[in-house]
Order: sequence, then structure tokens, then C-alpha cells
Amino acid sequence: MNIRPKILIVDDKPENLVALEVVLRDLDVELVKATSGNAALSATLHHDFALALLDIQMPEMDGYELASILRDEEKTSHLPFIFISAVYTDNLNVFKGYEKGAFSFITKPFQPEMLINKVKFFVEKHQQEIELKTLNESLVSANKELEQFAYVASHDLQEPLRTISNFVGLLNTKYSKDIDSNVEQYLSFIVDATTRMQNLIKDLLILSRIGRDEPSTTIDCNKILEEVIADISVALKESNAKITYSQLPLLPGTEIEFKQLFQNLISNAIKFCKKDVSPEVTINVKETDQEYLFSIADNGIGIEEQYKSHIFIIFKRLHGMNEYAGTGIGLATCKKIVSLHNGRIWVESKVGKGSTFYFTLPK
Repeated sequence: MNIRPKILIVDDKPENLVALEVVLRDLDVELVKATSGNAALSATLHHDFALALLDIQMPEMDGYELASILRDEEKTSHLPFIFISAVYTDNLNVFKGYEKGAFSFITKPFQPEMLINKVKFFVEKHQQEIELKTLNESLVSANKELEQFAYVASHDLQEPLRTISNFVGLLNTKYSKDIDSNVEQYLSFIVDATTRMQNLIKDLLILSRIGRDEPSTTIDCNKILEEVIADISVALKESNAKITYSQLPLLPGTEIEFKQLFQNLISNAIKFCKKDVSPEVTINVKETDQEYLFSIADNGIGIEEQYKSHIFIIFKRLHGMNEYAGTGIGLATCKKIVSLHNGRIWVESKVGKGSTFYFTLPK
């Protein structure tokens, strides 16, 4: 349904209100008339206006007083208004009008086209704001529904996968002596596929939970990094990886998300290493006036130039499962975390030389 924008016109003389109606009659707007400041304030309680046209010389409450009240009230604090006057036309009064917050000041007599064009501008601006607000509300609603769907779907998929995995384990235990090599291989395929699906669901659950009203606190990035290194200690030992890092800052954020961010980037640096070369990961940070710039550099296989913009897309993998394990969700998760903290993330890389992932976090 197309709702016409409403214009509030205020003047204590009915003939002036009729004159404004005549000037604006061809515009697709609804005019709401008020013959006093109090009547205008009452109208704002019942209507949402795109614009107000205010006379200045009125008994009891003049246009300047009305403008001050409109600016002080929360509902009308951003309502644009234009003063129209045949009396208060000197520079001092015009300046006072703008000081009260007027977007324009029109002195009588005036060309009707001038007023029409000004009203058109504010009506179009009002409609654009409504469309943008509606679009934003739709996007927020859609994102919440999508996150909820991902969480519920992922959670509900866990149970049948656990059942499959458990029954394969029972088959192996109970009939291990009677299973031939082909059946054993088939069961192994089932276990591998189930494990991959469980890892995929786990990563989807992590992605869906990011930004779900977790409380923001002051995070010690040094403590987060120490916990991450402890959590991946087995992988570090198996790959003979070396991690070096400088002193990291305290930042506002969510602990679980910061931990996921560092863990994903460091794990990738270890995973995508060159054959027969021990991974080396260097973590640094630079402070600027507004933010911290983090870098996580490795000596791994690197990334080809044409794929740099693709790696942060969910499920986007550059290598087959037989080369490097993974779900294709880790870097998408990193991007979402950094974006939610009003930062940026990107990569610089050379094939065969290694990659450096950069991300910024505001102070």
C-alpha cells in the first residue's frame, strides 16, 4: 500500500493555509493543517510528517517557539521545517530562523515553483529514508532467520550422524573377524564421510553463533593467544611448527570470537605448509590513532593472486580434501568476526613464499 507523505502546514490565518493548499495541490502528499502552535504539536502526536511549513507571527506561540519545541521532542527532533513569513523578512530574523534549525526560510511574496521544488526535495528524501529503513529491517530479519535456521539445522543434523558413527563402530567391534577387506574399506569411507560432515556442522554452528548477543568485555589478546597455542599444541608438535609473537594489546570484544579468529588463522598457517618445511608463524601488531593492525605471517605454500578475493567466501576451497583437510568455513568465520568488530581483513601472499593475513580492530 502506497502511503502518501504528510506535510504539516501551520498558520493562524485560514486564508494562508488555503493559499498553501492551492500551491501544493498537484503534489502527491497529504496536507495536515494547524492554526496554532499547540494544534501543530497535537498533530505531531498523531502523524509522522515528512516536512513542516511554519508561519512565524502567531498568537500565544510563534513559529520560533514552535520550532524549539519540535527540536526538543524526540519524535520530531529530526523533522525538517521551512519558515514562511511576510513580516519577519529582515536578515536578523532569517538568521534566527536558521539558528532554530530551519532548513530554509521563504519570504513572501514568493514564486510557487520555489516552494514546490523545496517540498519535493524533502518528500523524496523522506521516502528514501522510509525505503532504506524498511530494507534494513528486512535484512536484519532475514539475517536473524538465516542464523537461526543454520543453528537449528546444524544442531538437528548432529544426532543422525552420531547414530551412523556409533553403529559403524559397533559393526567394527562385533564383526571385526568376519569383515573382509572390501567391507572394511566401505566402513572406513562411511567413517571418513561422517567425520567430515560432523566437522562441517561444527564449523557451521560456530559461524551461526557469531554475533549472537555475546557480551563485549576487555580482552587480553596475549591470554587469548596463549590459550589458542595450548589448544593446538598437538598440531604444533606434529608439524614441528614455531610461533613467535610480540606483545599484544587489550581490546574491547568477545572472548570466544577473538579466540576463534586467532585459532583459525594460526591453524591455517600450520596446515598450508610446504612439504618437508617446518611451519613458522609470526604474529605482530602495529598501533595507530584509531585502531590496531594485526599481521599473521607464515612460510607456507602461498595463494595465487586471482584467488585472494575468494578465500573469505564460505565453502570456497582452493585445494581438494585429499590435499588439505578442512570445511571451507574458517576464513569466512574470521571475516564475519572482524566485520562485527568494525574491522577489515585481507591477505597478501606469494606462491611458494608464504602468506600474511592482516586484520584491523578498533581501539
